[in-house]
Amino acid sequence: CTRILDAYGLLHEAKSLGVLPEAMVMKDATDGSELTRLDLVDLERKYGFPYMVIHRSDLHGIFLRAAQREGVELITDKQCVAYEQDGATATAVFADGTTDTAEIVIAADGIHSVARNTLVADEPVSSNYVAYRAAIPFDEVRDNGVHEKDVVVYIGPRCHFVQYPLRGGQMFNQVAVFQSPKAVAGEEDWGTPDELDAAFDGMCDQVGKGLPLMWRDRWWRMFDRNPIDQWVFGRIALLGDAAHPPLQYMAQGAIMAIEDGWVLAQHVGAQLATRSAESSGI
Repeated sequence: CTRILDAYGLLHEAKSLGVLPEAMVMKDATDGSELTRLDLVDLERKYGFPYMVIHRSDLHGIFLRAAQREGVELITDKQCVAYEQDGATATAVFADGTTDTAEIVIAADGIHSVARNTLVADEPVSSNYVAYRAAIPFDEVRDNGVHEKDVVVYIGPRCHFVQYPLRGGQMFNQVAVFQSPKAVAGEEDWGTPDELDAAFDGMCDQVGKGLPLMWRDRWWRMFDRNPIDQWVFGRIALLGDAAHPPLQYMAQGAIMAIEDGWVLAQHVGAQLATRSAESSGI
């Protein structure tokens, strides 16, 4: 993704808003001992572009400002409820009765995609895992012995706990992921705060200090979908989680959507170049 950001001319801005961690450290969640580490500085030397962590809203802002510079208008008060198409156009239908028609429609409408439900008719698949998060001022954890320049992943039985700095080290992000016994048992009310506490009960001191800081008024049940062989249906193209929602892995879900956009743009650019050449008689 940082390679793509560089190609877009956005990497410098992203670096100013994110953090370039020195290492990814994996530890045993039960006793805090180090299992292994990956030198992220060496990765940049090897591949030419850095590994970076960044707040999701900061990344959104970077792309929004870049899109607006290109004349793109972002409309946020519309809910797409259906997609239609014929041989020449595709149309997005909104809840307020309005529509928008173009040559193609890119449906980047997430894991619960209306477009995918219409075109493929499959359902999200529960992993029985749930994620809790917390992004807090770094000063709240500075005395807890946390790593200030690393991504740290505490690995435990059917759970993991992630910590890393954000926004130039001014913020600290935590993610707690665990398998829900209630979900495994088929209960509807699963992933609740009592399960969070039970999943990490008895873990190492560092996890114990971080756990009370987690947001407990919201949590994210983790789903994906079965793979499909086709992401383009006539004049409607699925992108990002609508096409291939992944379970959480090294925070790469958003990156895959950015890669999708890059690849799609390359194909569209090649098509336009071919049309231009043909119209010019080249």
